[in-house]
Amino acid sequence: MKNIVVLISGRGSNLGVLLDAAIPARFAAVISNRPGALGLQLATARGIPAITLDHKAFADREGFDAALMAEIDKHAPDLIVLAGFMRVLTPAFVNRYQGRLINIHPSLLPVFPGLHTHERALAAGVKIHGCSVHFVTAELDHGPIIIQAAVPVHESDTPATLAERVLVEEHKAYPLAVRWFVEGRLKLTEDGRVFLVGAPQTAQALLSPGDVK
Repeated sequence: MKNIVVLISGRGSNLGVLLDAAIPARFAAVISNRPGALGLQLATARGIPAITLDHKAFADREGFDAALMAEIDKHAPDLIVLAGFMRVLTPAFVNRYQGRLINIHPSLLPVFPGLHTHERALAAGVKIHGCSVHFVTAELDHGPIIIQAAVPVHESDTPATLAERVLVEEHKAYPLAVRWFVEGRLKLTEDGRVFLVGAPQTAQALLSPGDVK
């Protein structure tokens, strides 16, 4: 059975969904860079080791990432899942876990990388928005895409209402991506594309609204 380590910074919304998804893997640890993160309580309630590694206790990003790698490696992870982990990772960290480090981002990458995606989507006037699960690379929010989910953008939307609708899709997409990884169904090509093994040739790793109103 594969081991999964989850990194969080906050309430653990996606963590909770992953734990409820009956993924055939062992959640070996949940690690937060912020003391008191609510997601740690969720891990503890499920009997999962909940670990705090406060980034403020380190002089620089490299020092924190070195300590984080040492802690992660104690749990022999097959997969590291970033679930609301609000830290930019150093190249050394990313390279160490290349091909087994995934993240979810609240936009249809490659558009709107970085922060404030919902505000930027509304300002740009896009008609669809969404989220992307991707392998992490040294370039922020530009790794190979595993699955995306799209939602319509309404004229009445605010950043908050749009974020809420996207979060619903995040909670569908992330468990699928993690399950596919655990089952060995993700094929990562040398040119940076991801294919889903065993899916019909016409199938797309895309969740989309069936009826745009």
